[in-house]
Amino acid sequence: MKTYFAPSELLINEDGSVYHLHVKPEQLADKIIVVGDPARVDLIASYFDDVECQIVSREFHTTTGTYRGKRISIISTGIGCDNVDIVLNEIDALANIDFQTRETKDRLRSFEIVRIGTCGGLQLDTPIGTYICSEVSIGFDGLLNFYQGRNAVCDLPMERALLNHLGWSGNMCCPAPYAIHSDKELVERIARTDMKRGITVACGGFFGPQGRQLRIPLADPHQNEKIGSFEYDGLRITNYEMESSALAGLSRLLGHRATTVCLVIANRVAQEANTDYKKLMNNLIQMVLERI
Repeated sequence: MKTYFAPSELLINEDGSVYHLHVKPEQLADKIIVVGDPARVDLIASYFDDVECQIVSREFHTTTGTYRGKRISIISTGIGCDNVDIVLNEIDALANIDFQTRETKDRLRSFEIVRIGTCGGLQLDTPIGTYICSEVSIGFDGLLNFYQGRNAVCDLPMERALLNHLGWSGNMCCPAPYAIHSDKELVERIARTDMKRGITVACGGFFGPQGRQLRIPLADPHQNEKIGSFEYDGLRITNYEMESSALAGLSRLLGHRATTVCLVIANRVAQEANTDYKKLMNNLIQMVLERI
């Protein structure tokens, strides 16, 4: 039986585009690169052989074009898992819901999605300039906990092991983190042998949630050293960022394949940072374009 989606649940603009992205179904490629920074969409598109369309709506910038025979869409999400929730649900709706009837399609379409971003390294062997591919993402944002089926796609033993290791309970820091594996084949193809692999923690903020203290004291001042010392099934937590868990989790629930690759621009252990990373980011972009 097909499911009908009311206008209050699936918002469609008068021109037939989806509400936030302003993208129409035919404008979306099967291979998608997502980025946080809208300006990075233009940077990646500069490598395209040709461009079909460019759509700008709020922080959501979308460009679809061709790179060496591959049709690819680039979409900016802005910062945070909450925005990834919008992007993933809307691109899935574009692919798998008939906008005329507002019903699910008979044949579902699957995307291959790679996020390119920046992050903070959490190990001495993830210095500034390291490329990290997320084999697993742990969400400190709580987003996936609002969706049915999260337990079926998450690594529940890893979640319990991490909470026991951190000693968090009640409403301290993060009451219910979720652990989600990236698509294995996509990780192998994107990371190859020249990217670091590990566990990425996606946080609900840049300062306190990532253990940065400015004028407000932290609930757990030892958060980063505890996270850095966590090990599970041979994997360590390699980096902090703010979107990978929502991307991996929603993709798994919706039947898409996803992973995240990030450039380390700060190392929290060494307490070093470099905001002049244009050349390294350009190199990462070209690697992803070749491998996606």
